[in-house]
Amino acid sequence: MTGASDSRARLKEWLQSGEARLHPLSFPQRELWENSPVAVGECANHICAFLEIKGDLTREQGEAAIQQVVDRQEVMRLSFLPGKERPLAMVRATGTPAFSYRELSAAESRPEALEGVMREVYRRPFDMLQGPLYRVEMMRRGPADTVLAFAIHHAIADGWSLGVFVQDLATAYLMAQAGARPGRPGSLPPVPQSHSAWAAAERTFWSPAELDRRFEFWKSHLDGSRPVWAGHAHTARGDGPLDRCVRSLPAGPTRALRDLATRHGATLFSTLLAGFRIALWKWAGCQDLVVGTPVANRHREAVRQTMGYFAGIVPLRGQVDAATPFATHLRATHTAAVDCFAHALPFAELASRLGASSAPGRHSLFDVRFALQNHPVPDVDLPRISTRLHMRSTGTARFDLGCEITEQGDELEVVWLHRASMIESAAVYDLDRLFRSVLERSARHPEDRSDAIIP
Repeated sequence: MTGASDSRARLKEWLQSGEARLHPLSFPQRELWENSPVAVGECANHICAFLEIKGDLTREQGEAAIQQVVDRQEVMRLSFLPGKERPLAMVRATGTPAFSYRELSAAESRPEALEGVMREVYRRPFDMLQGPLYRVEMMRRGPADTVLAFAIHHAIADGWSLGVFVQDLATAYLMAQAGARPGRPGSLPPVPQSHSAWAAAERTFWSPAELDRRFEFWKSHLDGSRPVWAGHAHTARGDGPLDRCVRSLPAGPTRALRDLATRHGATLFSTLLAGFRIALWKWAGCQDLVVGTPVANRHREAVRQTMGYFAGIVPLRGQVDAATPFATHLRATHTAAVDCFAHALPFAELASRLGASSAPGRHSLFDVRFALQNHPVPDVDLPRISTRLHMRSTGTARFDLGCEITEQGDELEVVWLHRASMIESAAVYDLDRLFRSVLERSARHPEDRSDAIIP
């Protein structure tokens, strides 16, 4: 009991002194606690990446740069306290970097061995109460060759946050390099709006009247819908990262898809989603499909430099009619997506009003994720140093199947995420081939029936 008493006394002292502040959960954080089939503390909720750094970066410079990010971004000083109804977010006024360093041997530097080393960084659970909820390990492979492995909990970050993290690190490094110059600032400036301030503004905006008004759309839109694998035996609890398969769509077909979208008054996202629905209809036999798609929730300029979990989830429902031309299917997909985005509301509130609850290993409304990623993830080139960011896990293990597409120049990178206990890798490769074939054929023959563009 002494330990618990000491912790309570320390917390009281922090709150009285201003060292810590307590805030209600944001709407996205509530979705993790209330609607995810994956327990919050599991490593499946970790967002993992690594930075390859070419150039002269010392251990001291790396740690100092991360300290500046910790000082600027309050989520790097955030943890969660148990509450009566739901947890509370606790933000500390100060924090030290969760940073470690190691020199890699020649054997450890080999790609397969390095992946194993980084998995150790990624898979260690975080202490949600004590924090911090991220870790960085700097690994020196050789002169001017460094890898920075980074893991952060989804409760305090989203995909956009990775780009902010890289940009802040680069800026902090530049400032350190110029530190000896008179008149140069010694630390990163505050963000225009903190994560907790944004969350408070969101709670003010989403009044009960506004939530009720938008919910009327969702009652009819989702009536009678069900997940793809509803009723199937589900043996996995979701307690680990999803398997990852990376494919690509070449420049030629990608340009044809963009042209197709323009001709029919649609977006690239709607065009890809229309093709995905047809492919999944053929692959899994689901004619009526609900997918969850993320939205950045960063439409305000003030939060574009802020790390945190801002992203929301919007359920998109659509049907495939074999006799309908793809062009008609595309226009219907686009119209429905526009309606859904226009009526979007916090997912935790949507699920609560629908009476939908998640069981262990099962999402409440859908089990397929589809996304066209548009968050900025920069490759930074600085004087005498360059970086390149590589994703390893996205914290989206709450679904059984995911398709995440990223524009890379004229091409599209297609990343498939799947729960290996339910979907074998060979089946995912079959789905990928089907998806790419549907996209290529529909771009050439958009007036063909939906079943005619399936190989």
